[in-house]
Amino acid sequence: MAGTTGTRTTGAAGARETPPGGASGRPRRAAHTRSRARRGPRLHVAVFVAPFFVAFSLFFIAPICYALYESFFTLQSSGLGLTEPTIEFSGLANYATALSSPAFVGSLGRVLVFAAIEVPIMVVSALALALLLDSARARWRAFFRVSFFLPYGVPGVVASLLWGFLYVPQTSPLIDILSAVGLPHDFLGPGTILFSIANIATWQFAGYNMLVLIAGLQAIPQELYEAARVDGASELRIAWHVKIPMVRAPIILITVFTLIGTLQLFVEPLILKPLTTAINSDFTPNLAAYNQAFGQSNINLASAEATIIAIISFVVSFGFLRVVNRKGNRAW
Repeated sequence: MAGTTGTRTTGAAGARETPPGGASGRPRRAAHTRSRARRGPRLHVAVFVAPFFVAFSLFFIAPICYALYESFFTLQSSGLGLTEPTIEFSGLANYATALSSPAFVGSLGRVLVFAAIEVPIMVVSALALALLLDSARARWRAFFRVSFFLPYGVPGVVASLLWGFLYVPQTSPLIDILSAVGLPHDFLGPGTILFSIANIATWQFAGYNMLVLIAGLQAIPQELYEAARVDGASELRIAWHVKIPMVRAPIILITVFTLIGTLQLFVEPLILKPLTTAINSDFTPNLAAYNQAFGQSNINLASAEATIIAIISFVVSFGFLRVVNRKGNRAW
């Protein structure tokens, strides 16, 4: 009995002893396996994301940094201008020149006025189209979605040319019709040119913004609509009290996109410029920077103007989001 007990005790003690490279090695190997398992998905994600970051850095970050760098230098010519000009550091001189230019400052004010015209028109148009196609009484939805979206596939240059022909009295059947009924038709005059450009932009981009809103509307649970209809709500009341509040985030998104687009207005004025005297080389900030770079060969001043445009776009967009989010939090 004693021998048996002693043997068992000794065996138990032996079992409790930690052999070299045994139990202590297993946690180490398990930890290493878990570490490799965690690194595996991260490596796969990095491989797929890396091309985007490379392209983003090359085609977005690098041009911005280069424009910012160029904005701090100027070309100085000596003598009669027959010698090679030298590049000199000028600090903020180009920014001071741009902000002291009445033409450039006027172009900034002009795009802000254009934003006040275009943003409400765009948002209301896209929202109206989305609500109409999402209505329970809508028919041929796929056909109208494609029809409204098609202008987005038209390049901005082509869209401006098409509408330019409709704005010119010599080529426009629309003007002939308006003249026949005695309505005003000066689409390219100083007082109407901004509205004419807003019409082109709305025609081209309202369909895209409509699809963004439709995607948000389709994410709304159908139970909310059914409950509202059971309570006797009409389609108009459902749209106003259920649909519009539920797509607040997409509405904010397309508003920001439209706001940024208006501040970057360039193609439409450039194409319409030969058709009217209401558009000059400094009509918009982008057009002014383009003229400085390729018309006046002043890359440095153009870089400063482009940087100012980028800063204003960021400040306006960020400020709008802050105001909207603050009001949204108060509402909730």
